[in-house]
Amino acid sequence: MAAEEHIPVYTTLQDLYGGLGTSLDHALRWNNLAEEFEKRFGREPAYIARAPGRVNLIGEHIDYALFGVLPMAVERDILIACAPRPVVASPDAEVQHAPGGVIAENLHSKYTRQMFAPEVKKKYEQTEVGEDQVHVEGWHLDINTKELRWESYVKAGYYGVLSHYFPSASANAVESGKHPVPVDLLVTGSVPAGSGLSSSAAMVVASTLAFLAVNGKLSDSATAATDHQLSKGELVKMSMENEKRVGVNSGGMDQAASVMSDSSSALYITFYPTLKAAPVRLPPGAVFVCANSLVVSDKAVTAKSRYNLRVVETLVGARILARALGIQVGEKEKITYREVVGRFAGEKHREELDAAVLMQLLTRMGDEEIDVLKPKGLTGSLDEQLGVTMDEMIEMSGLSKEVFNEVYLSWVEVEANHFQLYKRAKHVFGEAFRVLQFRQVCIEAMGGSGIDDAAEQEIGTLMNDSQDSCNELFECSCPELNELTRLALESGAYGSRLTGAGWGGCTVSLVPGEQVGRFIKRIRDSYGPYKDLESDALSEVIFATRPSSGACVYKFE
Repeated sequence: MAAEEHIPVYTTLQDLYGGLGTSLDHALRWNNLAEEFEKRFGREPAYIARAPGRVNLIGEHIDYALFGVLPMAVERDILIACAPRPVVASPDAEVQHAPGGVIAENLHSKYTRQMFAPEVKKKYEQTEVGEDQVHVEGWHLDINTKELRWESYVKAGYYGVLSHYFPSASANAVESGKHPVPVDLLVTGSVPAGSGLSSSAAMVVASTLAFLAVNGKLSDSATAATDHQLSKGELVKMSMENEKRVGVNSGGMDQAASVMSDSSSALYITFYPTLKAAPVRLPPGAVFVCANSLVVSDKAVTAKSRYNLRVVETLVGARILARALGIQVGEKEKITYREVVGRFAGEKHREELDAAVLMQLLTRMGDEEIDVLKPKGLTGSLDEQLGVTMDEMIEMSGLSKEVFNEVYLSWVEVEANHFQLYKRAKHVFGEAFRVLQFRQVCIEAMGGSGIDDAAEQEIGTLMNDSQDSCNELFECSCPELNELTRLALESGAYGSRLTGAGWGGCTVSLVPGEQVGRFIKRIRDSYGPYKDLESDALSEVIFATRPSSGACVYKFE
């Protein structure tokens, strides 16, 4: 299984990209990064960490409900050149001499040089016996979640490495050499920020890998100092924890796609009962085209009224549905919709429901059972007010106000007058069903003579239905995304939908391979923000992509 594989460490681009033709396409960019690092820091990098962005083909906002999703890594990526820094006298001596001090630069001129070092902070913990408290020491990095900066993602990745591999930040540990090394790093990226192609997850994954590599924590690192070989699944979990430090409660799809993808398939990623990823062969005659709406969606800035609000609505809805179905839920348990389905079906521990059975249950839940999430006495259409107030939601949960706040609100900020529990659940169950349909169409078609036009049309219809649900039920689309998906269908796409968290960012369209050039030209001529764009500027906002391999480290020899 992909989750159990180790993080690859390469010494040639040909091995990294799996073919000389593809590696030559990227060699100039990698060489430029290495040369620029040497100009700025006076020596060549020891490693370059790479993490690709991803496009989610179908399965939006259901990963944190623990339902399976179908993303694919794209060729666009984040690269971080890095090397341990020798300690020499300089104006930056305070950072240079600090344990684990970092000097971070970015090839993009709008991002300024940053210097920071983890600090030792005392905190107090309860002892296991008695009521005495003891102080322990841990690492602290200042991350401003209110005004998110590029280096915050670098710090987030670093935090995970510090907490997992350097748990003791005491003076004795520093003196004994068991502390992080000083690091220089240089970042570049081709994944557009705020586009819905998961630049944030790619940045966190790449920075996590960079700090692991320079500290000798990867099995193939030049100075590897660990017997445990980090698996891809463990890197995904670490990166999920890291990204939460910038204020985003990610479900794990972005990190899993960036880490575990291969260069021939999409990934069917499941999160329950454990994280797994299985390749799904895609239509050989079709191409996926990403188009940036140029509406920037910053999850960290708008999270309390958008992303994090949807997480809370989804989790609370699962508890209320479980209660209505007579399913036992612990008082402080955050049960998910996938767990509700499993317990309702009598699914045993670490067992997985058959896909056909799961699809039947999804239909029942979405069509019959979720009416309990509507306001009392209301059975009307989607055009009516189907949301509930905070007080109504707490009452429906069966929890006291104090326990409800502890379980669902103490760890996240949300802002809403009405909580749309019914609409969110309707989307989640429908979208989970569409993911299984998409996967089944691909499996059946590839088991025959190849995917034909009828199968591509069916996949396209599922993508269109997903877009409608995202727009109407999950309310995570926006006028520009709606316009782009409409124009895509008019320009010959089989299907088109938003991808990523939504509220801006990109669409993804399934397009016949022979029509890609004409398709892009028609979108360019039709979508207002594209009309003055040419050549490189146009290719930055709309581009065709094939599946990419996952995150890795390149080691200089």
